[in-house]
Amino acid sequence: MADNTYRTEIGGLSVHPLNLGGNVFGWTADEKQSFAVLDAYAEAGGNFIDTADVYSAWVPGNQGGESETIIGNWLAERGNRETIVIATKVGNGVPEHRGLAPATVKADVEASLRRLRTDHIDLLYTHVDDESVPVEEIITTLDGLVKEGKVREIAASNITAARLRASLDFSDTAGLAKYVAIQPHYNLVSRDTYEGELASVAAEHGLAAIPYFALASGFLTGKYRPGTTVDSARAGGAAHYLEKERGVRVLAALDEVAAAHDAELATVALAWLAAQPTVATPLASARTVEQLPPLLAVADLKLTDEELAKLTEASTA
Repeated sequence: MADNTYRTEIGGLSVHPLNLGGNVFGWTADEKQSFAVLDAYAEAGGNFIDTADVYSAWVPGNQGGESETIIGNWLAERGNRETIVIATKVGNGVPEHRGLAPATVKADVEASLRRLRTDHIDLLYTHVDDESVPVEEIITTLDGLVKEGKVREIAASNITAARLRASLDFSDTAGLAKYVAIQPHYNLVSRDTYEGELASVAAEHGLAAIPYFALASGFLTGKYRPGTTVDSARAGGAAHYLEKERGVRVLAALDEVAAAHDAELATVALAWLAAQPTVATPLASARTVEQLPPLLAVADLKLTDEELAKLTEASTA
């Protein structure tokens, strides 16, 4: 299949404008369902898949690594490893795999490589910062993994602006591998989780932001409305946005902009995010193939300056 989709550059990686989240694989989507979503994403030109070693340890009977295992099985069956960019995260697993001590990071990367059935991770995140470990140790460990060829690029998630700046400055001073991306919690109803000092540090150092919770646990799809009940594992986390005036304002603005483009609300919400400073590609997951088209459509939707301003105003606290 010819793929004419444009690509976004993150460090030395060239990726699709939608980062497909793998957190649902092994949780709300079994292996067969996950394979179907992955196939549909790849057939549409998608090449950027996000996961973590802890996905999905929160499910009774799981121990973490289920998502990586499913993705690894898919890569092996399809024989497409060289065309897919895999991002995973370490440092937030079950207790024995938590933290960013050098030995822990190295062991967790080896375990991820085994589950993913590959010899390298394209983009490795520190999932949650570990302030008990100096940034110098963390960066030196990650640099070693890059030099060994086990990791291509490094990134950070859930980190303070101060620690991020210290990490980047050390990389520059020591001439070691440097974070190329940050994965922040960021969306139309959660802007202060990234905007401000954290985004400023990212901009200063040229980091690509790849926001998670891009659709606010499904709230920004528009399926959560007053008086409605949604059958979803994330329903509790999404419905509370209706309790705030901003959530209602944002839905109204999304309705208006979506109608102008004959687009889904999810597509518009992702397009707003993709247009924000430093954002390279939003991250969103699909439990079924039917949920995928509105996410992929972000590659083709460009909002006007007026529409972006309307959404920004509605989402201002």
